[in-house]
Amino acid sequence: MLDERIVKFIKRHHVLTLATTDEHGTPYVANCFYAYDKERNLFVVTSDTTTRHGRDLEARPRVALSIVLETRIVGRIEGLQICATAERGDDKARSCYIKRFPYAAVAPLSLWILRPEMIKLTDNTLGFGKKLIWQSEE
Repeated sequence: MLDERIVKFIKRHHVLTLATTDEHGTPYVANCFYAYDKERNLFVVTSDTTTRHGRDLEARPRVALSIVLETRIVGRIEGLQICATAERGDDKARSCYIKRFPYAAVAPLSLWILRPEMIKLTDNTLGFGKKLIWQSEE
Protein backbone atom coordinates (compact mmCIF):
# COMPACT_ATOMS: atom_id res chain seq x y z
CA MET A 1 0.00 0.00 0.00
CA LEU A 2 1.38 3.38 -1.03
CA ASP A 3 1.71 5.89 1.82
CA GLU A 4 -0.98 8.56 1.43
CA ARG A 5 1.67 11.31 1.86
CA ILE A 6 3.31 10.06 -1.35
CA VAL A 7 -0.04 10.05 -3.15
CA LYS A 8 -0.75 13.62 -1.99
CA PHE A 9 2.63 14.77 -3.32
CA ILE A 10 1.99 13.08 -6.69
CA LYS A 11 -1.44 14.69 -7.01
CA ARG A 12 -0.09 18.20 -6.24
CA HIS A 13 2.16 18.13 -9.31
CA HIS A 14 1.67 17.53 -13.03
CA VAL A 15 5.15 17.38 -14.63
CA LEU A 16 7.68 14.61 -14.17
CA THR A 17 11.19 14.15 -15.50
CA LEU A 18 11.56 10.90 -17.41
CA ALA A 19 15.02 9.35 -17.76
CA THR A 20 15.63 6.83 -20.54
CA THR A 21 18.68 5.32 -22.23
CA ASP A 22 19.51 4.70 -25.87
CA GLU A 23 21.05 1.59 -27.45
CA HIS A 24 24.51 2.71 -26.31
CA GLY A 25 23.42 3.26 -22.71
CA THR A 26 23.51 7.04 -23.13
CA PRO A 27 21.02 8.65 -20.73
CA TYR A 28 18.43 11.19 -21.81
CA VAL A 29 15.78 13.13 -19.89
CA ALA A 30 12.48 14.64 -20.95
CA ASN A 31 9.87 16.57 -18.99
CA CYS A 32 6.37 15.17 -19.44
CA PHE A 33 2.91 16.07 -18.22
CA TYR A 34 1.48 13.12 -16.31
CA ALA A 35 -1.74 11.79 -14.89
CA TYR A 36 -1.69 9.45 -11.92
CA ASP A 37 -3.96 6.41 -11.68
CA LYS A 38 -4.15 5.82 -7.93
CA GLU A 39 -6.24 2.67 -8.27
CA ARG A 40 -3.54 0.97 -10.36
CA ASN A 41 -0.60 2.96 -8.91
CA LEU A 42 0.80 4.08 -12.24
CA PHE A 43 1.67 7.20 -14.16
CA VAL A 44 0.37 7.99 -17.63
CA VAL A 45 2.35 10.12 -20.06
CA THR A 46 2.11 10.78 -23.77
CA SER A 47 5.08 10.54 -26.09
CA ASP A 48 5.24 9.72 -29.76
CA THR A 49 7.86 7.21 -30.90
CA THR A 50 9.31 9.89 -33.20
CA THR A 51 10.79 11.56 -30.10
CA ARG A 52 14.07 10.37 -28.63
CA HIS A 53 12.52 9.35 -25.32
CA GLY A 54 9.60 7.69 -27.15
CA ARG A 55 12.00 5.52 -29.15
CA ASP A 56 13.92 4.74 -25.97
CA LEU A 57 10.71 3.71 -24.14
CA GLU A 58 9.81 1.33 -26.94
CA ALA A 59 13.25 -0.31 -27.05
CA ARG A 60 14.23 -0.21 -23.36
CA PRO A 61 11.24 0.06 -21.02
CA ARG A 62 13.21 0.33 -17.73
CA VAL A 63 13.11 4.02 -16.78
CA ALA A 64 13.58 6.42 -13.89
CA LEU A 65 11.29 9.32 -12.97
CA SER A 66 11.61 12.36 -10.77
CA ILE A 67 9.01 14.80 -9.48
CA VAL A 68 10.22 17.73 -7.37
CA LEU A 69 9.00 20.77 -5.54
CA GLU A 70 11.26 23.61 -6.54
CA THR A 71 12.26 25.63 -3.49
CA ARG A 72 15.28 27.31 -1.95
CA ILE A 73 14.00 26.67 1.57
CA VAL A 74 15.79 23.57 2.89
CA GLY A 75 13.00 22.76 5.34
CA ARG A 76 10.46 22.55 2.49
CA ILE A 77 12.42 20.29 0.09
CA GLU A 78 10.30 17.47 -1.28
CA GLY A 79 10.93 15.17 -4.18
CA LEU A 80 10.20 11.74 -5.60
CA GLN A 81 12.62 9.36 -7.24
CA ILE A 82 10.97 6.44 -9.01
CA CYS A 83 12.17 3.32 -10.81
CA ALA A 84 9.55 2.08 -13.27
CA THR A 85 8.78 -0.03 -16.30
CA ALA A 86 7.05 1.47 -19.33
CA GLU A 87 4.38 -0.16 -21.45
CA ARG A 88 1.85 1.06 -23.99
CA GLY A 89 -1.20 2.78 -22.57
CA ASP A 90 -4.65 1.22 -22.50
CA ASP A 91 -8.21 2.60 -22.49
CA LYS A 92 -8.10 3.23 -18.74
CA ALA A 93 -4.86 5.16 -19.19
CA ARG A 94 -6.48 7.28 -21.89
CA SER A 95 -9.46 8.08 -19.66
CA CYS A 96 -7.15 8.96 -16.76
CA TYR A 97 -5.01 11.25 -18.91
CA ILE A 98 -7.98 13.04 -20.49
CA LYS A 99 -9.62 13.50 -17.10
CA ARG A 100 -6.46 15.31 -15.91
CA PHE A 101 -5.89 17.17 -19.20
CA PRO A 102 -9.28 17.57 -20.95
CA TYR A 103 -7.77 19.50 -23.89
CA ALA A 104 -5.88 16.30 -24.84
CA ALA A 105 -9.15 14.66 -25.91
CA VAL A 106 -8.85 16.23 -29.38
CA ALA A 107 -5.18 15.35 -29.86
CA PRO A 108 -3.72 12.14 -31.22
CA LEU A 109 -2.21 10.52 -28.13
CA SER A 110 0.56 7.96 -27.94
CA LEU A 111 0.13 6.96 -24.31
CA TRP A 112 2.54 5.16 -22.04
CA ILE A 113 1.97 3.61 -18.64
CA LEU A 114 4.89 3.96 -16.24
CA ARG A 115 4.52 1.23 -13.64
CA PRO A 116 6.54 1.97 -10.47
CA GLU A 117 8.74 -0.70 -8.92
CA MET A 118 10.19 1.62 -6.26
CA ILE A 119 9.16 5.06 -5.06
CA LYS A 120 11.19 7.17 -2.64
CA LEU A 121 9.85 10.45 -1.29
CA THR A 122 12.36 12.75 0.38
CA ASP A 123 10.33 15.15 2.53
CA ASN A 124 12.13 17.64 4.73
CA THR A 125 8.78 18.89 6.10
CA LEU A 126 8.74 15.60 8.08
CA GLY A 127 12.31 16.17 9.34
CA PHE A 128 15.62 16.84 7.66
CA GLY A 129 16.35 14.10 5.10
CA LYS A 130 13.23 12.09 6.03
CA LYS A 131 12.43 9.48 3.40
CA LEU A 132 9.35 7.36 2.75
CA ILE A 133 10.06 4.33 0.56
CA TRP A 134 7.62 2.05 -1.23
CA GLN A 135 8.69 -1.13 -3.00
CA SER A 136 6.54 -3.21 -5.35
CA GLU A 137 5.82 -6.72 -4.13
CA GLU A 138 5.93 -8.11 -7.68
